[in-house]
Amino acid sequence: MPPKAPLKVWITRAEPAASVTAERVAALGHQAVLDPLLVVQPLEAEIDLNGVAALAFTSANGVRAFAALTKDRTARVFAVGAATAQAAKTAGFRQVLSAEGDVAALAARIAARKRELKGVVLHPGAAEPAGDLVGALEAAGLEARLLALYDTAPVKPSEATLEALDGLDSVLLHSVKAAKTLALLLRRHPAPQLRALCLSPAVAKPLARAKLREVVKASMPIETALLNLIGR
Repeated sequence: MPPKAPLKVWITRAEPAASVTAERVAALGHQAVLDPLLVVQPLEAEIDLNGVAALAFTSANGVRAFAALTKDRTARVFAVGAATAQAAKTAGFRQVLSAEGDVAALAARIAARKRELKGVVLHPGAAEPAGDLVGALEAAGLEARLLALYDTAPVKPSEATLEALDGLDSVLLHSVKAAKTLALLLRRHPAPQLRALCLSPAVAKPLARAKLREVVKASMPIETALLNLIGR
């Protein structure tokens, strides 16, 4: 039996994470089409860690944005998953715990350490966070605060990607905003053969009415589970 041709997989997440995902896709033997639908835009902010008991990160972008604004690495860090935890360790944080899940799992992990946290849990991240981590922590009786350090803005894919859309097998979607951007794009550029591989049910929701071959949700909200959907 001749070897299967590599599948063409569209990477839509923002850089610099997009390039890392593209490398992982290529390592699986597939062809990565690197063309983000989002771009990260830093916001002006001041870092004040007085009274902060811990930092909670839901993305590597949040870690990088925070690390660019302060050299302080003394705070305990709670990360949503392995990639975010690794970004925190790379940035120089020494006390890093990973929830290995989604925002709900992260909130539960932090709440389990409630007695150890004497102060505010600061959540440096996006201006429009994908989940309500602060609300979940407050519901658990913790004091929490969002610190908006960046925003993500939709960008139009290249003409080359649009022209090759019919030949793509799958599109990887890591965020709700990327899924919404793709849903709008598909109204003008239908791709009924395309499989949308989504990091979570929340990411898949904006594509409920899109004319796609399939919308598939990862078994866990981690990239390894997402990549396992390619070709299945």
